[in-house]
Amino acid sequence: MRRAVVVGSGPNGLAGAVRLAQAGLEVTVLEAAETYGGGTRTSERIVPGLLHDDCSAFHPTGAASPYLSTLGLEEHGLRWLWPQIDLAHPLDDGRAGIITRTMSDSDRTLGADARSWHRVFEPLARTFDKIAVDAMRPPVHVPKHPIAFGRFGPQALLPATVTVRHWKDDPARALYSGVAAHAFGRLDTPLSGSVGLMLAAAGHAVGWPVAEGGSGSISGALVRLLEKLGGSVRTGVRVTSRAQLREVLGHDPEVVLLDVAPAGALEILGDDLPGRISRAFHRYQYGPAVHKVDYAIEGDVPWTNEDCRQAGTLHLGGTAEEVFATEAATARGEMPDRPFALIGQQYLADPSRSTVSEGRTINPVWAYAHVPAGFTGDATEALTAQIERFAPGFRDRIVGTFVRSATDMAAYNANYIGGDISAGANNARQILFRPRITWNPYSLGIPGHYLCSSSTPPGGGVHGMSGYYAAEAALRRL
Repeated sequence: MRRAVVVGSGPNGLAGAVRLAQAGLEVTVLEAAETYGGGTRTSERIVPGLLHDDCSAFHPTGAASPYLSTLGLEEHGLRWLWPQIDLAHPLDDGRAGIITRTMSDSDRTLGADARSWHRVFEPLARTFDKIAVDAMRPPVHVPKHPIAFGRFGPQALLPATVTVRHWKDDPARALYSGVAAHAFGRLDTPLSGSVGLMLAAAGHAVGWPVAEGGSGSISGALVRLLEKLGGSVRTGVRVTSRAQLREVLGHDPEVVLLDVAPAGALEILGDDLPGRISRAFHRYQYGPAVHKVDYAIEGDVPWTNEDCRQAGTLHLGGTAEEVFATEAATARGEMPDRPFALIGQQYLADPSRSTVSEGRTINPVWAYAHVPAGFTGDATEALTAQIERFAPGFRDRIVGTFVRSATDMAAYNANYIGGDISAGANNARQILFRPRITWNPYSLGIPGHYLCSSSTPPGGGVHGMSGYYAAEAALRRL
């Protein structure tokens, strides 16, 4: 039997491992941490029984993944849950734009912009399953659904600052801009609007669900499937060289998938990497970081806007113009006074995340702020102030916090260089060609060795497609 090893147990590494095991290979996954999952882990950090997602929290691309959706992960413990409102973006005047799976629900919050919102997103949501097949794969390919993808492609090329001109009033403009800010960087450059289009369309098509019991349920389901296929996972094994890999395994595997950032591949493969690839990896750019805070609160968040009290995900950044300015500042290495923030109320869809302590209902609130790459300061107060801005009285409900700074995030996961949870800047070149310009972005130029992290197409997000396509590249070679 042919043997394979996967270094890293994030969703891409596990997806790649499953695909190889499906093809009959004997697969071993090695994970540096004591628990598998990479960005899909869940922990009790503040109050016993209170569940906090360590990194990934909402999974529109997971629910829409062309590969994960074929695996029957519900048979292995994964269950998607949806809040009543998928996403909300509040404003200082008390209004908020919202996204739900029923697009007409958004109309009452978008006012005069509702019709133009439909014109942009209704065709994308209606054909999202076809668009996802082509958008979540290497850029150099013949589209399987050219009509649907052709509708998305030209719009995706535009900067977010141009796309936002479809709308006139603040709720729609802010709602789109907040989704576009998931690109982590300047939003006035080509292709910067693509992330906003894709994730907003996904919100209307499949929603922004959470995994019951926490994001760790996703990696747990993948591991159980892998083990059913004969594979295994070993934790607490940090791989730093090919020699060590051989020593740990006791053999030379036919296939090596590295679920690591380019910096990790440089460390492990060293001088074995061809010069052209080594140079490209040294030039590879990483993006802004996050400062993450988990809150334990008594009761619910006292949002001024009623829709926000039913929203699983919230973007806090004010108007579109404010979002554009703060994202540009973090990209320049400047810490904004009011950083763009992402808030999670997963417990609204999944009450198992909450607990009762001393007769009080304690709920987990997941949050992070966008900060400059490698930011060494403490953005906790700025993040808390952003929540308080739209939910006066929030501070009074805090029971406890657990903080991970940008440098802490890098220590938590070696792929998060400088705290960049996307494992690579989403500039125009790297959206199209990451980690380097080549027809096969997964190949490492060493026979049998492939990169499968979110530093490869289609980039960040819990979708497993990077691992799947890296495994497919390996199988074609075999």
